[in-house]
Amino acid sequence: MNHRTNLCTKLCISRRGLLGLGACAFAATALPSFAQSDKPVRIVLPISAGSGVDTIARAAAPTLGKTLGQPVVIENLPGAGGITGASAVAKAAPDGFTLGLFSNNHVINPAVYKKMPFDAIADFTPISVIGATPLVLVAGKGMPAKNVKELVALLKARPDDYNYASSGNGTIIHLAGELFLEQAAVKARHIPYKGTGPMVTDLIAGQVQFGVVALPAIQQHIKSGAVTAIGLCGARRSPAAPDIPTIAEQGLPDYEVEGWFAVVGPAKMQAAEVARIHDAFVKAFQSPEVAEAMGKQGNVIRPTSPEEAAKFFRSEAGRYAALARKANVTLD
Repeated sequence: MNHRTNLCTKLCISRRGLLGLGACAFAATALPSFAQSDKPVRIVLPISAGSGVDTIARAAAPTLGKTLGQPVVIENLPGAGGITGASAVAKAAPDGFTLGLFSNNHVINPAVYKKMPFDAIADFTPISVIGATPLVLVAGKGMPAKNVKELVALLKARPDDYNYASSGNGTIIHLAGELFLEQAAVKARHIPYKGTGPMVTDLIAGQVQFGVVALPAIQQHIKSGAVTAIGLCGARRSPAAPDIPTIAEQGLPDYEVEGWFAVVGPAKMQAAEVARIHDAFVKAFQSPEVAEAMGKQGNVIRPTSPEEAAKFFRSEAGRYAALARKANVTLD
């Protein structure tokens, strides 16, 4: 029994005797569980510290703790393309104390990994697709291309001479590059890296010629001239970089990829708990302080309902499965 219940029990005994004690006990049990406990909500990130989603989670955590009414602990569990962290969420009790903040890779993994320890759809409770981070196609040092037309011309003229980078095999960054090659009808050699950091380093050094990167991770290098922005990957220009045209408006009208991020829980969460957590996340991300932080990072916040999130996950899983098959992307 916690301090609040002890205090309430003493008051009830002193004033009303056993009848008051019964009423007090009922009031204690009727309180929402999060109000009775200081047990923190654990938000699992299946990626390393310092990445895009990690930056998002840590910027929102203090306000999220207030809207949830509980402490929030961010836990990074990287490994196996996000499978390690997702497994921890899938195995957790569906009590609202363990959540995951996942990105596109969660629904991509079933299409690229030969074996999965969980079902990416059935073993999780969608709560909300919170928003998206713009991705941008950039050319590295020494590449003369300044736009999509010029890059495509180079790749067609010398199809065996250029490399494109990704942050790892089977990631959204990898498949965004593959989608560009497919829609532009060109070829290039894929060079996977272990994370965004080393990928960006080699783009700046000219070790690889082009690649897709999250806008917040590359924007300072675009501004300095270390790399050249070829085009944004989303359907619309970003308020954080309004001068960068989209790839779609440069001649590939069907090209659209964003780095979305979503909050999920283990399967079989109660509807009332899902609604409570959903509302807390929406309130936190729409608060002035978090909205300002998201704007500086270039993130677009547009939270969905749990039902919309479930539909979106299924749609995205099918989309990337088709692309992975075309690109022959498989991982053990």
